[in-house]
Amino acid sequence: MPKTLTDACCVLFIFTFIPLTFIFEMCVVLPAFHEAGSFMFVLTWLLGTFLLFNIVGNFIFCVLEDTSIKSIMLTPPIEVDLRRYWRLCIKCEILTPPRSWHCESCNTCILKRDHHCVFTGCCVGHRNQRYFLMFIVHIILGTFYALCYNSAYFWWLHKETYLDLGTAVKMICPLMTFLAEFSWTNIYLAIYEINVIVLIYTGVLLFFHGSNILKGAVSYERQTAKYDMGWRENLIMVMGNRWHLVWFSPFLDSKLPHDGVHWEKFLQTSTKNR
Repeated sequence: MPKTLTDACCVLFIFTFIPLTFIFEMCVVLPAFHEAGSFMFVLTWLLGTFLLFNIVGNFIFCVLEDTSIKSIMLTPPIEVDLRRYWRLCIKCEILTPPRSWHCESCNTCILKRDHHCVFTGCCVGHRNQRYFLMFIVHIILGTFYALCYNSAYFWWLHKETYLDLGTAVKMICPLMTFLAEFSWTNIYLAIYEINVIVLIYTGVLLFFHGSNILKGAVSYERQTAKYDMGWRENLIMVMGNRWHLVWFSPFLDSKLPHDGVHWEKFLQTSTKNR
């Protein structure tokens, strides 16, 4: 469950925005372009359902996958030269492995911690980074697909209603619009505006986290390349050995090549750290 009020509000936004957008696209926008039962109508329904399945599925897996140190038995290496990579977490009162950092919100250390995501209400780390990345990717695909239909719906199909100065004012001040007039027209416009904002925001997230993943780093290490093994191996380290198939379903098993704990051996054998 979300640990803070901010997490709870952001998770509530996800639980509200995703189904609301799906219903709007499939029940309002889609019938305006394609006749029910036609090939394009069925195809769009199937694609929309596929994207919704992956968005919701990856969200749930990201939340349920425990990536903290609580779920494992930590065994620091006996060798002194390897143990120096481990450090004491004062709050957890335990030796933690390399690439583990303490999260104040989760109140525990996270294996290969990347960041705390307020929209999932949990930390993104070694075991759930794949699901977080796929969650973002499918939201981008869904919002972009919806934006194409929505733009045609608002600015072409119903231009006599929306293509005016009043619409620009409503998009700049959406809350003032609802206070002045609560109508389906304004609700549709708000969904469209949120769709654009989410597409831009998740696009920035994908660029930031994707670039880190491709160079083998997490957010704390983005200035270094000590874990870089080449883009393909770096991707496998996050997505697993079936990285080319995980795009289709969060239920697909894809074993990670590393346990997320013993990075000290990797540091010693890496050609970049000899």
